[in-house]
Amino acid sequence: MSMNSKQRWMGGVVLLGGGVLLAALLLKGKEEIHQNNIKTPELVTQNVQRNAEGELVQLQPLTVDVETEKRLLEQQRVAREKSVAEQEARAAEFLAMQQQAEADAARKAAEEYAALNAHRNAAQQSSDNIPPELVEDEKAKQQRIAADKAAEVKKLEQQKLQARTEAEKAAAAKKLAEQKALAEKQALEDKAKREAEAKRKADEAKKKAEAEKARDLLEHGDKQWMVQVALAANEANADALAAKLRAKGYKVTKSPTSKGVRIMVGPSKDRDTADAARKKITADASLGMKSAWVIDWVPLDKR
Repeated sequence: MSMNSKQRWMGGVVLLGGGVLLAALLLKGKEEIHQNNIKTPELVTQNVQRNAEGELVQLQPLTVDVETEKRLLEQQRVAREKSVAEQEARAAEFLAMQQQAEADAARKAAEEYAALNAHRNAAQQSSDNIPPELVEDEKAKQQRIAADKAAEVKKLEQQKLQARTEAEKAAAAKKLAEQKALAEKQALEDKAKREAEAKRKADEAKKKAEAEKARDLLEHGDKQWMVQVALAANEANADALAAKLRAKGYKVTKSPTSKGVRIMVGPSKDRDTADAARKKITADASLGMKSAWVIDWVPLDKR
């Protein structure tokens, strides 16, 4: 086998090996994209996500906390973008490798063609007695080489087209994922607004009902006239005042309020009776309760 034949044979092997390697890498990248697209819903369903290093981590169960749901969706979107970016980088790397292989093949073909022309010229100069059948064989050989080169170029173009198609698919998947994430985010915001509005309406209805109940009690409830003698700051002071009043024979009632413990004497069925009790209490110097006053009071169990 001549040196030129060996070089052509080695060049063909390099081209074939490069094509096979590129095809395998593209198929692997396509399969990884397909697997990622399949696994993404499963990971979301199972509360599993990939972190920044690509490792699977177990997420906490989703709650009604809107901020937590937003954060989970953002992590899922970042993971999907990272996966698509990796696939695009692989496709670009495969394309660069194929272009380099094509350039190397073209250079080797040019070198072989130059060597072949030099050999042919040398043969023509050394002898003019080349049989016609050898000349025809050489032409057929050149035609075969040209056909092989054209087939290789066509194959490379097909591979480039496939790489572009995969990149376009990845870009479309990325856009679809972004639209889906945006829709989910909008849905969460709308849900939060609806829940806030429902809570506000419920609170307003509750306050209105309580106000109506209080007004009804004041207008139609069983009123009892009481003499409020003091407002103690704490329960201990209230007990001390109540003990002094009970020692004088008064019926004492304590009622906690937001400002302290209310101390009252009674109840009386009418205001006049309550006012008479008030005068008696304020006139008793031993009690020292000069600021007592009459109030209409509704017991807690009837409110």
